[in-house]
Amino acid sequence: MKSVLTGAALALIATQAQAGLLCTVIADAATGKVLLQQGEACAGRVTPASTFKVAMSLMGFDSGFLQDEHAPVLDYRQGDPDWGGANWLKPTDPAAWIKYSVVWYSQRVTHHLGTDKVTQYAKDFGFGNADMSGDPGQNNGLDRAWIASSLKISPLEQVAFLTRLVNGKLPVSAHALDMTRNITRLEQSPTGWDMHGKTGAAFPRLSKTDFDYAHGWGWFVGWATQGHRTLVFARLTRDEAENKVSPGLRTRDSLLADWPALVSGLPH
Repeated sequence: MKSVLTGAALALIATQAQAGLLCTVIADAATGKVLLQQGEACAGRVTPASTFKVAMSLMGFDSGFLQDEHAPVLDYRQGDPDWGGANWLKPTDPAAWIKYSVVWYSQRVTHHLGTDKVTQYAKDFGFGNADMSGDPGQNNGLDRAWIASSLKISPLEQVAFLTRLVNGKLPVSAHALDMTRNITRLEQSPTGWDMHGKTGAAFPRLSKTDFDYAHGWGWFVGWATQGHRTLVFARLTRDEAENKVSPGLRTRDSLLADWPALVSGLPH
């Protein structure tokens, strides 16, 4: 369903489309009703990239491997992914894992659980195709299935998954839900909104070692509450040229900038 938007909102959306906007979806958490669906790729599955950390957080806390926002604290090991800069080299707890999107911490969670358990959780969550096999023939699903590899999800599926999270309808403990809500809360939200979310960025694989840095995917998914109303959202973009700033961060910033205009046109 497409809402009737203001002229300002349409102008913002047009600008984003020129920048590679594939989809923006906003749904009412109470009813699951889609209030806005903009773009031609809302049903198409692509890599979830680091948005899968929301699901991994639920898995980790439900299994007991993750304890609370600040435990366990795990150390970087030589050979771990380090492309995220200085924050990836520090001792990391669950809150910092989400804030800085630390890939090696994700790998600690998945390796603790194992392929069968992560896959079963993903299936139970309705998380896209729930395919944790990884790159063909590489046996690396626990390290990178969610990073431009086998695991794929659509924006509409992201919203359905997050709606179940918000409503406490996922098959995990109340503690797992509470901790995941806590560590995904944004430090800065649009005025009047309490927003939770997670970015994601990944680049298409050209070969075993090479990636297409000019056509990266950018995600920002989450939910926002104002008073008694909660809206669930997903935005997906695809770059048309290489950019020094992560496509996930740019997608987050664009959604936050657009948010007031987007929600002003939504039906209640």
